[in-house]
Amino acid sequence: MLVKWIRCTVVDRHGFERGQRKWAALLGEPGFRSQSGGWSRGQPEVAHVFAFWENRVFYDSFMARGHDRMAAAQSGMYKDMQVKLFEYRFDVKTGFVPDFTDADVVRVAHSQVHEDRVEHFSLMQQRVWNPAMAGSPGMLRGVCGEAPGHEFLVLSMWQSSAERGKYRPEGVARLSARAETERDVESLTGDVVRLEPSWTV
Repeated sequence: MLVKWIRCTVVDRHGFERGQRKWAALLGEPGFRSQSGGWSRGQPEVAHVFAFWENRVFYDSFMARGHDRMAAAQSGMYKDMQVKLFEYRFDVKTGFVPDFTDADVVRVAHSQVHEDRVEHFSLMQQRVWNPAMAGSPGMLRGVCGEAPGHEFLVLSMWQSSAERGKYRPEGVARLSARAETERDVESLTGDVVRLEPSWTV
């Protein structure tokens, strides 16, 4: 599975949202699984979009054919767009499906990992971070993806912002120390995204 993550700063919120609804046309595309997104809780002008495809072949085919026509509806509505593609590595919790209908919030964690620490980082995600998140109230499911250049994306879906807040005091610092995150990671950025149901395809 291929995970696409788009982050941009929106300059025309109303126009951007109107254009976002036009991506419903993705439903007929071969290999398309789902797409959704919303607004950053910390930076209200920042939008995130997440899309899932069966594989790179289907995705590349769509990009060569239908993408530009759909994207035209949002031309001039945003700036500073960043687009990254990640190959599925493993589930966070179990039985990941790219379904946004029961989630209110998506947590994004983007890590640049030191080359010699990639295997350790992956192992710690599965042995330390995954069980901690899976045991947190309101956490539905998640996925970890990897991109060339030792980049990792962890997306986790949560039932509500209030439930997401309960994960923090549980001791992120303690978990981080146990996983030796500082030794593994060159840089780490994250965001909490409030999903907009009308963006879900």
